[in-house]
Amino acid sequence: MSDRKPAGQFLDAAIDLLRRVRDEEADSIEAAGTLLADTVQNGGRLFAFGAGHSSLAAQDVVYRAGGLALMNLLVVPGVVGIDVMPATLGSALERVDGLASAVLDSSPLREGDALVIISLSGRNALPVEMAMNARALGVRVVGVTSVAYASETTSRHASGTFLKDHCDIVLDSKIAVGDAELTLDTVPAPFAPASTVVTSGLMQAVTATAAGALAERGIEPPLLRSGNVDGGHEWNARVLEQYGDRIFYRR
Repeated sequence: MSDRKPAGQFLDAAIDLLRRVRDEEADSIEAAGTLLADTVQNGGRLFAFGAGHSSLAAQDVVYRAGGLALMNLLVVPGVVGIDVMPATLGSALERVDGLASAVLDSSPLREGDALVIISLSGRNALPVEMAMNARALGVRVVGVTSVAYASETTSRHASGTFLKDHCDIVLDSKIAVGDAELTLDTVPAPFAPASTVVTSGLMQAVTATAAGALAERGIEPPLLRSGNVDGGHEWNARVLEQYGDRIFYRR
């Protein structure tokens, strides 16, 4: 490691990863943003899902100032977030076969919608089955994952496949297996995970691309504004009313 302090080393590592996804995933980001724009234009709904800490990047684009109002969170009880007790239960649920089917059967997802599935490893049963079953319903699927896991780990799904194998578009976060950017001789384990920073950056890049694509087509993107700026509440009320039939976080 360099002579820089851990804070600077971590920020440098995160910046390097963001530059990599900017340069190496540009085509996939454009394709994913275009897919979301197509879905909005064609009357479809947008959903995002992530388990555990991967859910943070999904939640970051839902009901978010500057974000697309149509982005909904697909919730799996006990999996989205780390508020479940004990916290280890959430990790265990990711490996349960059949859970994704039960969730999708009771969700509003339908043919013509788009679903972004975020899973760092992409190896557990839940994200794999979520992608497989969603596509079987006619839902377009964008996967946000670290492709490295597919070559350096084994799948935990019966098919032996990973999330990346069941998506219309894959965004590779470039995160190394283990999700820890720093090591020190005095610390027995690697530390400083960057997956949340990078994955959130990818998600915002995709939604920004979608907004820009809609504007290029002469369609006002259904964007939310901050409630802390003058006129923000009135703006949001208009957008939420206009697209109310495609928004599920108000019900």
